[in-house]
Amino acid sequence: QVQLVESGGREVQAGDSLRLSCTVSGRTLNLATVGWFRQAPGKEREFVSRITWSNSRAAYADSMKGRFTISRDGANNTVYLQMYSLKPEDTAVYYCAANFFGTYDDFKGYAYWGQGTQVTVSS
Repeated sequence: QVQLVESGGREVQAGDSLRLSCTVSGRTLNLATVGWFRQAPGKEREFVSRITWSNSRAAYADSMKGRFTISRDGANNTVYLQMYSLKPEDTAVYYCAANFFGTYDDFKGYAYWGQGTQVTVSS
């Protein structure tokens, strides 16, 4: 099993940048992928980005490309989501998730989840 803890969410102004962190502990040696998802009130959970644990290969939802960057600090078992030019529509609870097999953009492909961190973007 793995445990994931997100941090870094807060209220910011439109146009600001923000970095979220996801610290992973437990059986990290065999992880396949860590992903970031977000969920706004009344909406479905949405794929944001993912990174392959072994080689840090990244992928993004089309709407996030160019504004969000995912990265991994292997020494600290932490995955970051750097967000730029934030918009009010980026307001959501951001979750990180992990799995031991495959690379998925669908939240159903992830068995382990953090508790989420709230990002609020004011106009």
